[in-house]
Amino acid sequence: MEDKRILYVSSEVVPYLSENEVSTMSYDVPKMINDQGGQIRIFMPRYGNINERRHQLHEVIRLSGMNLVVNDLDMPLIIKVASIPRERIQVYFIDNDEYFKRKATFTDEEGVLFPDNDERAIFFAKGVVETVKKLNWVPDIIHVHGWMAALLPVYMKYFYKDEALFANTKIVTSVYGQSFDGNLDMELMNKVSFDGIPAEAIKDLETPNYENIIKASVLHSDAIIIASEALSPSLTKFIESSKKPFLPFATKDKFAEAYTDFYKKMLL
Repeated sequence: MEDKRILYVSSEVVPYLSENEVSTMSYDVPKMINDQGGQIRIFMPRYGNINERRHQLHEVIRLSGMNLVVNDLDMPLIIKVASIPRERIQVYFIDNDEYFKRKATFTDEEGVLFPDNDERAIFFAKGVVETVKKLNWVPDIIHVHGWMAALLPVYMKYFYKDEALFANTKIVTSVYGQSFDGNLDMELMNKVSFDGIPAEAIKDLETPNYENIIKASVLHSDAIIIASEALSPSLTKFIESSKKPFLPFATKDKFAEAYTDFYKKMLL
């Protein structure tokens, strides 16, 4: 993987958030590629429960300052950056006071999903792409982890389809076991359609539950990795019938070889 450029876009990454399947793999996979001589960037949201002082986040003024339109509202984009200790890995954080200042990730103290999680996902997807454009950094692969990042493949295939920077970029989505119950805002499909994305391409978002959001990501990716042993039978069947190249679940001790081989054969 020497000098290959891989952009990792994730809902959660350790050590900035607690360990789970998504956050752990969103650290382990980039570290593996970094160790193999690949060039990597990691993007995640800057949730309000991330300790900026402890993790030494700082704003990148030259990347901040633009406004992103979400559902016809201008939302300021703030970019922060930090380095994972001992790993020479930079992590970029997508921030906005309205969406990410609250001291939690996806739910309130009662465990209820935030009503604007759908708009946070749209803002995150756009914020990542706009920042990579400003960096003028051309990824060979974009690897998506977690549902908060799942709209990025949709936006890449339609909203950013004419961006020359990404002309040869391939997208792979890692699919994990269900991480929330219920639905996001029922207007999600309309909010995405507002950006000129055809309704027929995102009909799964009519009912914006976890599985349907992941299905939209799968449909707009070039390849899929099954990253959880606990994947629902319906999602597994959907992936298998999607006609996309997919990598079956690989255990922790075998994922490095499996992922590297999959990248090389299916995406590079």
